[in-house]
Amino acid sequence: MATIRLKPGADRAMLRGHPWIFAGALADEPSDVVPGDTVEITAADGTWLARGAWSPSSHIRIRVWTRNRDEPVDAGWIQRRLEQSVAWRVRLGLVGPGLACRLVFGESDGLPGLVVDRYDHTVVCQFSAVGMERWKPVVAEALSGLEGVVSVFERSDIPSRRYEGLEPMTGLLAGREPKGPVEIREGDCRYRVDVRAGHKTGFYLDQRVNRGLVAGWAAGRRMLNAFSYTGAFGIAALRAGAAHVVQVDSSGPALNLARDQASLNDIDPARCECVEADVGQYLRRCRDAARTFDLVVLDPPKFAETKTQVEGACRAYKDINLLALKLLAPGGLLFTFSCSGHISPDLFHKVVASAGVDARRSARIVGWMDQPADHPVGLEFPESRYLKGLIVAAD
Repeated sequence: MATIRLKPGADRAMLRGHPWIFAGALADEPSDVVPGDTVEITAADGTWLARGAWSPSSHIRIRVWTRNRDEPVDAGWIQRRLEQSVAWRVRLGLVGPGLACRLVFGESDGLPGLVVDRYDHTVVCQFSAVGMERWKPVVAEALSGLEGVVSVFERSDIPSRRYEGLEPMTGLLAGREPKGPVEIREGDCRYRVDVRAGHKTGFYLDQRVNRGLVAGWAAGRRMLNAFSYTGAFGIAALRAGAAHVVQVDSSGPALNLARDQASLNDIDPARCECVEADVGQYLRRCRDAARTFDLVVLDPPKFAETKTQVEGACRAYKDINLLALKLLAPGGLLFTFSCSGHISPDLFHKVVASAGVDARRSARIVGWMDQPADHPVGLEFPESRYLKGLIVAAD
């Protein structure tokens, strides 16, 4: 096993528990280590620090596997980490017939480069790092052995794989091929999830708790669900007694599934309006028509993939929040989110506050939203906290 030495002082973050080692921290780079190989990591003075996966194509050169020198990284180690991760979700009460949750959340669960979501009997995996790619057969076998699992499907069709020198990959890893949407339940709502071609792994599991918060405010209200995807926020609101919901998204197929969700949940189609449109343009049309809503949900896609995109993302967040605040009826509520990891909660707060000033609305924050317990945040890995949201009440 190759040994990689760090520069003097470059071990501070790792000693605090951070799981990434960047290119600039290395004293030298080996030329004969195969991408994905496990390497030994030492301090500048030769002190052993950890083992990790080598990735010469990425700015993150090493993702730490273990800081225990007596713990070999092998198939048994991967299986034990998976078992620990799954056990936590079982303890949370998120695993069972018809339920859906995130079983593995990468570095926060000690399995860097791996995301696993479970939808009832179907498990969907994303491999985003070359080190974890090596263990794909082991992961697939372990997941296929979970009680009730009949399909393990891969959705490694994410842009970040290119930084690891990996091509996009999708397809069956174990069990039976999923032939159509998988039905799940969340509270008293039922949803169909397109695991083969939907966003991410098919559904936004990270918004489960926040959908409940929206539902708690929805009774009797007129709601706009912007960037609705397959309409989960809207369905939760309608099931809770919302008078009318407009679901807006640029994807026709997603809206078709949103209509299907309404039928699945016995919702009168007259209460659920689906609009295929660019969200920014639709918000402007509503503003120009003086249309108002009692409740607005803004759950846009990631606007900042890299640090260099933060400034542009802030402008985009401000624009849609300004428009949304103008559409709120007196006493209305805005549920607004950012899933961009490079946008901190404090920065997002400042952007929304600036939007409120420019919208000339008197408003206040009445709640803060975050990602749920099956998307844990590593104590020394703040990058794993990506979802943040505000509940804003307008006068």
